[in-house]
Amino acid sequence: MITAFYHPGFATPIGNHIMPMHKFALVAEGLKSFANVRLAEPAPVTEEELGLVHTPEYITAVRTGTPRGLAESQKFPWSPALFPSVCLTNGACLAAARLAMRNGLAAALASGFHHAHADHGEGFCTFNGLVVAADVLKSRNELETVAILDLDLHYGNGTASLAATRPYLTALSIYGNDYQANVSYRDVSVRRHEDGCNHFSVPLPAGCDGRQLSEILRQHLSALLKFGRPDLLLYQAGADPLQEDPYSPLALTHADLLERDRSVFVFAREHAIPVAWVLAGGYTPEIAKVVEVHLNTFQAAAMVFAGHA
Repeated sequence: MITAFYHPGFATPIGNHIMPMHKFALVAEGLKSFANVRLAEPAPVTEEELGLVHTPEYITAVRTGTPRGLAESQKFPWSPALFPSVCLTNGACLAAARLAMRNGLAAALASGFHHAHADHGEGFCTFNGLVVAADVLKSRNELETVAILDLDLHYGNGTASLAATRPYLTALSIYGNDYQANVSYRDVSVRRHEDGCNHFSVPLPAGCDGRQLSEILRQHLSALLKFGRPDLLLYQAGADPLQEDPYSPLALTHADLLERDRSVFVFAREHAIPVAWVLAGGYTPEIAKVVEVHLNTFQAAAMVFAGHA
């Protein structure tokens, strides 16, 4: 049985916004037909847990709305509902990571918030749930090393910035849009950021299809093992690489993304790495297509971990 953490409070009210907040509820509803998935509610993270990753000034801004520019640095309109919402979504990341350490597999119906930096947010990402989960488990001696695999359309710049000061963490971002300072670069040849000793990146060429993506994964997933087998793999499974997504320059179909997810789970199984995954991206106007990508990630997990208890 796969546990997926979800709470209705994930969807903070942000008005008419390109980020489809209601997709989390739609994925949760779709999972009710999966006999091998159960939904569970997470506890919110605490300010102390957020403080392992984010500055007190930034946490206070998100909680209070002051200064407003900092509170809205992730490009969400601030409201009193924002802070409780992001504490719940980050709590889901933490709960999934902790359960995966025990059971081998778990998911959170929230993003990993990979654009969030220590002192500000970017790109609809307030607090970096991936690194918050990793830091909390590390601080409590529940693990020693963590790998983060980011297959969102956009480069995980916030995660990379945080990984640079965390030698216990290895991060790999394979992306079709570069991203920096709240700007997305559709043409990945326009700019190039610096990788570090423990954070790596692989740009996908425009028009990348399923065959090319499979080969890139085959060549580069081993980077996650550079420092040995990690105790946990956190997987950011983005829906926005889909060819219908307005931001995507890639030629990836639903079948291609299902195979992408299957490849990731096979990698985790072959190397006996517990894996927790989160949902990310997805801006296709037809929301059902975004939901299908996310439900297919669960289908891929079921295919690879048949008989998982």
